[in-house]
Amino acid sequence: MDELPLLERPLEATERADAASNRKRILCAAARLFEESGAEHVSMQDVARAAGVGMGTMYRRFGDREGLTHALLSESHRRFQDDMVRGLPPLGPGAPARERLHAFGRGYLEILDDHAETLAVAGGNPALGGPDVAYRMHLAILLRDAGVAPGLDVDYAVLTLMAAFEARVHLRMRRELGWSLERVQSGWCQHVDGWLAERPA
Repeated sequence: MDELPLLERPLEATERADAASNRKRILCAAARLFEESGAEHVSMQDVARAAGVGMGTMYRRFGDREGLTHALLSESHRRFQDDMVRGLPPLGPGAPARERLHAFGRGYLEILDDHAETLAVAGGNPALGGPDVAYRMHLAILLRDAGVAPGLDVDYAVLTLMAAFEARVHLRMRRELGWSLERVQSGWCQHVDGWLAERPA
């Protein structure tokens, strides 16, 4: 598992001091504006003004608002991945595969629950960029270890599990339908169990 293609270490470790300072200012400004005004009301121009940088710097560093949003989330994903690969069970090694699958979904949904509104405005699925390759590989390994149903297309199963992390769907369940986070997490675990050869009693 140590060979999973995890997110790289923070960019500040290798970039010039002035570039690292700009990046930090931009991310701090974005986090503050998103918190104060809601992500849907904050533009890249707003963030640039608050950070005291030009738009060229914004687009070179982050591309667009989706890129900026994922940069804000990257530290949460790094911590999650560290726990997934080297942390304590059940998210980390040492627990049965089914328990690790459940812990993965519950943990990822906690991160998503904190940032779903921002991600929904930015667009895209956080599970389909950045750490996606590592997460898909992790789920595929655990599904096989847990014992999948005969003839199961594991790659398809993994993509359906990852699709559950789409921000707008999550917001609909939490805001419009009023479902608790625990219900969403339990539903994800049931989805996992549906792909396995042996169902829990």
